[in-house]
Amino acid sequence: MEKNVNHIVRWLQERVQEAGVNGLLVGVSGGVDSAVVAYLIQRAFPDHSLGVMMPINTNPSEMTHAKEVIEASGINGLTLDLTETHDRMYTAISDELKQKNTFAEENDQLASANLQARLRMSSLYTLAAHYNYLVVGTDNASEWYIGYFTKYGDGGVDILPLVEFTKAEVREMGDYLGVPDAILGKKPSAGLWEGQTDEAEIGTSYDVIDAYVEGKEIPAKDKELIEKKHRQTAHKRDQVKQFQRLDK
Repeated sequence: MEKNVNHIVRWLQERVQEAGVNGLLVGVSGGVDSAVVAYLIQRAFPDHSLGVMMPINTNPSEMTHAKEVIEASGINGLTLDLTETHDRMYTAISDELKQKNTFAEENDQLASANLQARLRMSSLYTLAAHYNYLVVGTDNASEWYIGYFTKYGDGGVDILPLVEFTKAEVREMGDYLGVPDAILGKKPSAGLWEGQTDEAEIGTSYDVIDAYVEGKEIPAKDKELIEKKHRQTAHKRDQVKQFQRLDK
């Protein structure tokens, strides 16, 4: 683990040097993935790393954990409360759709959640422009494979240091780095709505996805679910489809 951590830290330093920027920033949610990234970027740039907390109707316990990460890691911290911005924006959009009778009630929760992720990423890039930092993503190998991230939200970043590591490996890395036990042991959740957990939304456990990513045998129903999600979310990993001229 020490070897992996040192390799990631060097890689982060190389990316900053390559880009000609001053440092790195990450959105800190109170979950294990963002906690691990916060610790890593603080190691890479003790004086030029920033952890940004961006509550949007966020459970107070998540904010408590996010603050613990900021304090325990030694990273510089900043809080942007985006609750009012999100609520005003989503209400305006919803009201307009309702007037045109095109509001889809069944899509309401997901659309609101995706707006949260995209507002947060827009905020991170605005801060990054002022600090001259790169925006660091928190997706691990298991989430990336099944597309469990918001396109142009938490998936729209400059670099992804954890994308080669499974969820279990990220927890192990967090334990090595000193991430608080309360964060290491909690149920993974994006905190996008009350009672939301990652595994309930995905339909299987991270242990099963980790096993699949590592090439191990898993139950057929889980394999079918994972492979289906991988196919359906290819556009997220490809990001933008680019037009290609016929005469080139």
